[in-house]
Formats: sequence, structure tokens, C-alpha cells
Amino acid sequence: MAYTIDRYPCEDSPRLGAMTLHPEPESVPRLRRWFRKFIAPYNPVCSIDDCVLLISELVTNAICHGTSEDPWLVHVEWFRDGTSLRVEVHSPGLPAGVRLRHPDAHDTHGRGLHLVDSLAESWHSGPSRLGGTVVSFVVADAWPA
Repeated sequence: MAYTIDRYPCEDSPRLGAMTLHPEPESVPRLRRWFRKFIAPYNPVCSIDDCVLLISELVTNAICHGTSEDPWLVHVEWFRDGTSLRVEVHSPGLPAGVRLRHPDAHDTHGRGLHLVDSLAESWHSGPSRLGGTVVSFVVADAWPA
């Protein structure tokens, strides 16, 4: 695992931090632990627990659904956009595969994006500037105006 924390972001680069993770289940609890440590110095007023849940869902989806014939990594970045927090999860694969599913009551999978849809102000998926797919979400009012 590699990580970067931008302690002094500027207007030209609102990124607060980034992590690069191996596509394995052990990366998810590591991400949760480290994101809490990395975001704490910025004193957000939003629910960190909700943010961690949403990031965990997107990283789990990236690990489960990312595809590449070459070795690959999951890249997570978080940004401050005004008073909002935006988180991006980049992985290989086609953006067309990202969609809200409609699982039956007995299905054990398919609810992650529903959580993101209900807890985040907004979410988006599309082609990643790194290649592959990016899925992002925005938490409004993460910081006071």
C-alpha cells in the first residue's frame, strides 16, 4: 500500500490525500483505518463513519469488479471542493459496468451503490483519467462555509 497526504493543499490542487491499494480484501480495512487518520487534520464536520462506509463500498466494488490482464491497483483520492468532500475510486475495467442494481430481498450482493446513492449528495461513474473507471461521490457541507 502506498499513500500520500497533502497537508497544505492549495486552490490549484484541492486534493487532500490519496492511497494506492492492492486489489485484495485486506485493503478495505486498511483504507478505513488510514482514511480516518488522513482526514482528521482537516476537521470535517460531516460524518466520517458515513464517508468510511461509502469509500469501503466503492473500493470493495473496485476490487470485486476491476478487470485487467496485467497486475493492477485501486487508486483512491479525496478532495475538498469548497465546503464539499469529493472521493474518487479509480480501477481498471469499463465504466459501463457501473450501475445501480435492483437486488431481490434474498440477494447477498448489489446494495453498495444504493448506500452511496442514499448517503452522498451525488455520485458519478465514468472513464478515469488514469485509465479504466472512476466512481466518485460528493458529501455536501463537509466543512463550514
